Amino acid sequence: MGRRYTPGPDPSFPYLDENQRYPFPDPALCGGSIVAIGGNLSPGMLLSAYEQGIFPWYNPEDPVLWQSPDPRFVIFPETLHISASMRKILRQGKFTVTFDRDFPGVIRNCAAVERPRQGGPAGTWITADIITAYTELHRLGYAHSAESWLDGELAGGCYGLKLGKVFCGESMFARTANASKAAFLTLAQSLFAGGLRLIDCQVPTDHLRSLGGRELSRAAFLKLLRETLGH
Repeated sequence: MGRRYTPGPDPSFPYLDENQRYPFPDPALCGGSIVAIGGNLSPGMLLSAYEQGIFPWYNPEDPVLWQSPDPRFVIFPETLHISASMRKILRQGKFTVTFDRDFPGVIRNCAAVERPRQGGPAGTWITADIITAYTELHRLGYAHSAESWLDGELAGGCYGLKLGKVFCGESMFARTANASKAAFLTLAQSLFAGGLRLIDCQVPTDHLRSLGGRELSRAAFLKLLRETLGH
């Protein structure tokens, strides 16, 4: 994708619209998690990446790093876990949960959350370029959000991409305890009820493990992704 790397997307790399695709290197042939370096965050680039089991994950001072970690972390319909306390919160309707009501608000709040290093960038990795790119994917109908509202205020939420029967989770935030869980679990239940086969959580965290996340080898994940997307 070019030999000169500057921070963020490469302004000289061609813009790909949602109908164009880019052939990334095969993640199965990569020794580490980084599959490629450079390029941009145009719709065709992002959709190409996710369809091939790859996603952008990089520090603000880095060029775009395209990653496919091994192992991968996923949630299946049968592994989704809702604790007794969360079932009570959902049943009582403490939060009003909506879908795609405030995607910009969700991604901006996710960007404001400082996160520990988990095999990738530390701190916030959701840059202005990321916000612009995923907001465009939302406009095109690929990126979606779930929002938890409390007393009319945005209390938590999550966002990601839906490709066929796969949802690629990106990030979540909470201003109030359990708000992000309420949004994610409500979204997950709705997606699985509609025939979704898996949620890609990308990398393991204790929080996602508590919601039913399971590790898959990269090879197994890529095989499952191809079968699910029909590639």
